[in-house]
Amino acid sequence: MALGLRSIGQVLAILKPEFDDVSISKIRFLESEGLISPERAPSGYRRYAESDIERLRYILDVQKNHYLPLKVIREHLEMMDRGQEPPALGPARTGGPEDVEDAAAAVQSQPRPPKRAIRITRRELLELSGLSEPALAELEKHQLVAPRRGTIYYGRDALTVAVISRKLAAFGMDARHLRVVKQAAEREVGLIEQAIAPHLRRNPSNRTLPAEVMQLVLHAHAALMRSQLPQ
Repeated sequence: MALGLRSIGQVLAILKPEFDDVSISKIRFLESEGLISPERAPSGYRRYAESDIERLRYILDVQKNHYLPLKVIREHLEMMDRGQEPPALGPARTGGPEDVEDAAAAVQSQPRPPKRAIRITRRELLELSGLSEPALAELEKHQLVAPRRGTIYYGRDALTVAVISRKLAAFGMDARHLRVVKQAAEREVGLIEQAIAPHLRRNPSNRTLPAEVMQLVLHAHAALMRSQLPQ
């Protein structure tokens, strides 16, 4: 093997401590999408230079901490290849997709600014979330994950549910259990809509009110769940 070049297995060992979801199949998928181009030995095996590893590290980081779709990542890489700086992405989220407590952590009089919308394909959803095709199909069967209305693309909420579903699977929780969570969420939405209806009739232009009340309910939900768990 040429000096400084590594096999795909060695690259996986380097990246695994930082990105626990990375796999050989994911690295090969990124290559098939044209995002990385490792050298090929005469035997046909892939050989990765240090620059390839750093490129992979960037891709995996913006996927994990910023949820960028592959189309945007490709644009950033093309800028880097031209010697340009990619757009600033802001602070990274170290905890992955938001959980209930994170969503309710800051109870303020004004809701948080909306996050940048994402638009990903089914294939990207599978790769970013780490879900298998059967697992995603099961989520869709229970109407827990769906493309945005009128499109074939999935958004941030679908990605969040998919990632959380994969993590909960380690505890024996599957789509049927998440269906119970969805039913509870639907009841809470009904409660919120009933509570804010009179206020919206008096002030229809107050578009922030639903988000404000939702944050309060989420905060109460997280606190009540925490109080029921063993300390």
